[in-house]
Amino acid sequence: MSPRDDTNARVGALLRDLAAVQTSPQSRWGYKRAAAAILSLEEPLENLLQADGTLRKIPGIGPASSRVILEVLQTGASPTVERAVEQSKRAPDVQRSRELRAHFLSRAQVMAALRNPSLRGPRLEHYLGDLQMHSEYSDGGDTLAAIIEGCIDRGYRYCAVTDHSYGLPIAGGVSMDNLKRQHREIEALNRRYKDRFRMLKGIEANILADGRVDMKQSELRTLEIVVASPHSKLRTADDQTTRMVTAIETRGVHILGHPRGRMFGSRPGVTADWDRVFAAAAQTGVAIELDGDPARQDIDYALARRALRSGCVFAVDSDAHAVSQLRYTEIALAHARLAGIPRSRIINCWPLDELLEWTEGAWKR
Repeated sequence: MSPRDDTNARVGALLRDLAAVQTSPQSRWGYKRAAAAILSLEEPLENLLQADGTLRKIPGIGPASSRVILEVLQTGASPTVERAVEQSKRAPDVQRSRELRAHFLSRAQVMAALRNPSLRGPRLEHYLGDLQMHSEYSDGGDTLAAIIEGCIDRGYRYCAVTDHSYGLPIAGGVSMDNLKRQHREIEALNRRYKDRFRMLKGIEANILADGRVDMKQSELRTLEIVVASPHSKLRTADDQTTRMVTAIETRGVHILGHPRGRMFGSRPGVTADWDRVFAAAAQTGVAIELDGDPARQDIDYALARRALRSGCVFAVDSDAHAVSQLRYTEIALAHARLAGIPRSRIINCWPLDELLEWTEGAWKR
C-alpha cells in the first residue's frame, strides 16, 4: 500500500468534512470522533470488509459513518458526504480544508511503512533517542522522571526534554529561573540513571518574525539541544525564506523544528523557498525535523525527499506532550522511510558520544 492508496486517511478526511457541515454540536463531535477512530486504526479498512459486504465492528463508528466507509470502499468516493457539503453553507471552508491535508498518513499507513522491507531508512530498533518533547515545566503533562521511564520502556538510550522557551507564554514558556531548576533536576536524574540513560538539557526556542530566536546567546549556551521552531505567521502566504534561513544560521541552533508549522486541515504553515532553506541547513549542519505529532507530520515524506537531495541531516521526533505520545515517533519514522532517508543521516540513530560531538558544532559557525 502506498500513501496514495491510504483509504483510512481518505475516509477520516471525509468524516471531518461531514463534521464541519453539521449544525448540531453533538453531531459535529460524533463525526470528529469517528474520523479520529478511523485515522488511528492500525489496519486498512479494506481488511475489515466482510464477505457479506458489511464491516466488522469498529469502536466509535456508528451506522452513518459506516455508510460513508462502505461508499468509499465500493466506489472510492462518498456521495453522502458530497451532498451534505453541497447543501451546506460551508462548502468553501471545506474545500480550503481539503487543500491542507496533503501527505498526512493514517496509523494504518504508518504501520505499513514501518513493516515494508523494501523501504530504506531507519527501523524502530535503530532509533536511540527522542529529541523533542515537553514536560510539566511548560505545556507537557508528565514529570522528567516519568519521561525517562517512558523512554527506557521504548528501548531508548537518551532523550532531550525541550520545553518551550520564555518567549512563548501561551505555551507555558519556561523562565530562566525555572530552566535552571529543571537543569538541576536533570543532573540528579542522570546520576540516578547513570550508564542506563541520559536526559539532555534542551529547549524549543521560538523563531520570531525576523528570524531571530527568543533567547540570548548566553542562555542558549547552557543547553545541549536547541530546537528552533516557528509558532507565528503560519497562515500567511508571504514568503518567509529569509526568516527561516536566519534562524538556521543562528549560532547554537541544532534543529529546525516542525519547519512549516502546518496543521491538518486548518493551517498551511510557513511559505518559503524550501530548497534554499534546506541548502542553508546543509551548509550549517542544522538538522531538519520530521515531527511525528499526528496533526503536524511536518516535514512530510515528499518535502523530506527534497531535503535529502540537498544534503541535510534530520531529527525524527515525537513532539510528545505526555509519555503516552512518545509513540508519535513512529509517524515520523514512517515519513523518513517513505522519503528513503538512510539512518546515517538521522541524528536520533547516532550513539550519544557522536550526537554530543555534533551538537558542539553549532557553536563553531
